[in-house]
Amino acid sequence: MDSSTTALLLCSLLWTVCAQAPVVSVEPRSAGVRQGESVSFRCRVVSGSQPVHLEWKRTNNHPLADNVKIGPDGSVLTIANTRNGNQGQYRCVATNSAGRSTMMASLTIKHSPKVRVTPAGPLRVRLGEPVALECHATGRPRPSVTWQRHGTQLVTTKTEDTSTLKVAAVSSEDAGVYVCQAQNTEGVAEVKVEVIVEGGQGAANAPKATVSMAEVTAVEGHMVTMQCQATGSPLPVVSWSKLRAPLPWKHTVEGGVLTLTSVGRQDSGQYICNATNSHGYSQAYTQLEVDSPPYTTSLPDQVRLRPGDTLRLQCLAHGSHPITFRWTRVGRAGMPAGAETIKDGQLLIGQVKLNDSGTYKCVATNHVGSSEALAKVTVKVSLSLCLSLSLSLSISLFLSISLSLSLSLSLSLSLSLSLSLSLSLSLSLSFSLSLSASLSLSLSLRFSLSLSLSLSLSLSLSFSLSISLSLSLSLSLSLSLYLSFS
Repeated sequence: MDSSTTALLLCSLLWTVCAQAPVVSVEPRSAGVRQGESVSFRCRVVSGSQPVHLEWKRTNNHPLADNVKIGPDGSVLTIANTRNGNQGQYRCVATNSAGRSTMMASLTIKHSPKVRVTPAGPLRVRLGEPVALECHATGRPRPSVTWQRHGTQLVTTKTEDTSTLKVAAVSSEDAGVYVCQAQNTEGVAEVKVEVIVEGGQGAANAPKATVSMAEVTAVEGHMVTMQCQATGSPLPVVSWSKLRAPLPWKHTVEGGVLTLTSVGRQDSGQYICNATNSHGYSQAYTQLEVDSPPYTTSLPDQVRLRPGDTLRLQCLAHGSHPITFRWTRVGRAGMPAGAETIKDGQLLIGQVKLNDSGTYKCVATNHVGSSEALAKVTVKVSLSLCLSLSLSLSISLFLSISLSLSLSLSLSLSLSLSLSLSLSLSLSLSFSLSLSASLSLSLSLRFSLSLSLSLSLSLSLSFSLSISLSLSLSLSLSLSLYLSFS
């Protein structure tokens, strides 16, 4: 085995020993969003030998949905306008010459609870008979389910998603309105059932609260009013509260009317009208949703490319849906030829050119308003290519000047030969001519020598000027090319 083969084997062994498999992290590891919102996961290489190739996959090996997009370098996974089918686990797979590693990310699509009660009210029961009310609730995250009466939680039996209220023998005190309530982090839902005990008394004068609107939608910054009416004897006392939060700081309650001034997104939620008298307690609910204009970002916001590369820009927006996207180029009348805008906010240019450099603007719009995000795109040729082009042109100029010099030398030799022949002929004639002719010959010889010296000096000067011109043109061309590409 020769020394070169041994060296190659040694280098290969050293590379195998020193190379490290990639280690990656994912941020965030888990995320929960409402249906229709957008979410992004970023996979980052912590350590490992370069180059490292990143790829996103579903854990069940199903193909990625059409609303799932991957960033240009494979590190960012974005799900726009999420739906229930996007829920599950995603894995980032990192691969290099030394091995591979995987890191998981989990996505949960959240929605508020839904409630169903059997049997549905009003329920008429004779005095002393048993009663069983079942409440079924669904939602994500899984909601907690309770039965209430007059604002007091009742003892029930529970299974996975059902809460059952049982009364062995009803009495007149058991008459009234029973409320099954299910709640999770996304909201609260409830169903009321009225139990009427025939032959008994006690519920006739209990309060009854009602609201004018069960759902209210408002625009951020506007004023909202909610009205509540209550019946009963004696006349019930009416108050307002908000589920799992205090009422907004800027609010007033007068005559059962709750007024909120300049609402924000944080004021969204369920508002409760409470009616109370000596015979009982009643509640009515209004769900408030505050719409807001979009908040827009571009991913990435700066990108550097070379001519021929593919440009991908993703526009993300948070706010009330639906949201539409529009890409434009700042300071230009239109977009570059071949630019393609996809519905979910992505801008794609297949093969960029030098004049595609500039600032691109994404405008996101919904029924409330709009916002914009900017992305700076730089398309640039490397300095090494500029120097290579300059060197090639310099060589071409040098070869052209060398050819001109060769032609000049050939012409000079031809003139010298012609002068030598003329001199020979003059010498031959000198033997037959007189002394005066000899003097003329001497003058002719001196003139020929002077002409030869003049031609030689001109040729040397021409050669020097040619070399100087070549160097000047080469340096000027190099500087011009570099400045234009920069």
